[in-house]
Amino acid sequence: MGKGPLSGLKIVEFAGIGPGPFCGMLLSDQGADVIRIDRKGPGRDAPHDVPGRGRRSVALDLKDPKDIETALQLISKADGLIEGFRPGVMERLGLGPDVALERNPALVYGRMTGWGQTGALSHSAGHDINYISITGGLHAMGRAGEPPAPPLNLVGDYGGGALYLAFGLCAGLLHAKSTGEGQVIDVAMSDGAASLLAMFYGMRSAGIWTDERANNMLDGGAHFYDTYACSDGKFISIGSIEPQFYAILLEKAELSDPQFQKQMDRASWPELKDKIAAVFKTKTRDEWCEIMEGTDICFAPVLSMEEAPNYKHNVDRGTFQTVSGVVQPGVAPRFLKTPGEIQGPPPKIGEHTDEVLKDWGVQS
Repeated sequence: MGKGPLSGLKIVEFAGIGPGPFCGMLLSDQGADVIRIDRKGPGRDAPHDVPGRGRRSVALDLKDPKDIETALQLISKADGLIEGFRPGVMERLGLGPDVALERNPALVYGRMTGWGQTGALSHSAGHDINYISITGGLHAMGRAGEPPAPPLNLVGDYGGGALYLAFGLCAGLLHAKSTGEGQVIDVAMSDGAASLLAMFYGMRSAGIWTDERANNMLDGGAHFYDTYACSDGKFISIGSIEPQFYAILLEKAELSDPQFQKQMDRASWPELKDKIAAVFKTKTRDEWCEIMEGTDICFAPVLSMEEAPNYKHNVDRGTFQTVSGVVQPGVAPRFLKTPGEIQGPPPKIGEHTDEVLKDWGVQS
């Protein structure tokens, strides 16, 4: 059992891809005992399955009634459950919420899907790029005159999915602790991605956000909030929104052209972007870091994944760790009294079957 604020909690996770495993990683990092139920079969390349770190694996044949009973016994002893199958799959296996909650009335049953348990698309296949497409989020990302730019799978799978499932489970567990009542959590990545857009829908309603890409303050439309190429082909990022920060930007970049005083004049943004881009191309990224890093400009170098673990700030905070030879992000967020920890490398399929069944008091 790990350290951290969730130490003592037991979570059963049915193996899947994307946001489910990432949610399990977050809970494990904060101390929960996360047991992943894998289907019996060939193993995976465990050390590189970073979101699969820090839990134990039990291998079961979910078509075998005996193994289904084993799964139900584990569920009966769990505080929470994570599953990411299409709607109806767990019910057909005999592991649906009705059966699970009958065995364990205090169970918090977390269901992760792209479209949700209900709705016109609920039984359709999809991926992150599709889930964020229907929210308005994907349409807002990218350069003017170009197609929308996929933001990796951070907005749907992880931001709108895994984090909302982790939040939902923690909220559900608090409710169960005070009432003894478990419940089902219907987490849809499309719902979560829409929720993340709350501020932008408010700005649009107020008339300060437009559907035209790269025409707004936070989407690359403003000259003071964007990325710029340097003379060595590397990039820096600028986010000088506040007037006092913008003033430091003008000073450090030696932008004396009076037109730069029109910070919030949208009509001036395209021309000012061209001018500031030309200035940033006169020096290397490291030279701009020497001038701007650590000031209140709201500046940072744009680092690759090869560079980021060795960046001084990340080294100072231990933002990245190496586990079984694999460089990976450490635990977040950080609790000062009950700090979490990576509980170990990703397990091989079925590596802990006997150990878990003994620890949890389950008869196989």
